[in-house]
Amino acid sequence: MSEAARRSRRIAWVVLGLVVLGTLAGSLWPSGETESVTVRTRRLASQLRCVDCEGLSVADSSTASAHDQRRDIGQRIRDGQSDAHILQVYVDRFGESTLLNPAGRGVGLIVWGLPIAVLILGIVGLGFALRRWQREPRLIPTEADVALVERARAEPRDG
Repeated sequence: MSEAARRSRRIAWVVLGLVVLGTLAGSLWPSGETESVTVRTRRLASQLRCVDCEGLSVADSSTASAHDQRRDIGQRIRDGQSDAHILQVYVDRFGESTLLNPAGRGVGLIVWGLPIAVLILGIVGLGFALRRWQREPRLIPTEADVALVERARAEPRDG
């Protein structure tokens, strides 16, 4: 490959890297605009479990109670309440299970921590098993074993 081809290839990679970095920076850069009431209502409603549906968020449910909750969330936003306060109102009313993403304390800590603990224990257990298997002596056949296998292979089979 010629020097000019290598140089143009390097330039292409640099340009591609700059495009990727520019895209990431543009998407992560705060816009400075405040969220609209509708967007904020949708975001908060997507964090709450619908009381009538199993496994759906208030944002995704079409039940009357979910509609009422979305309207209540919107009103609380217009009244100037913070996100944390609005979520706490629903936790106080329906319990911790109303949150689709449990908090990192109490039962929520178990919900988040138990899978991680099981994974770590599994990895540790696998490590102990592998170490034990490596310590077991290798079985090396004796000459008598080799002769027995050779005799068995040499015998004609019926069938």
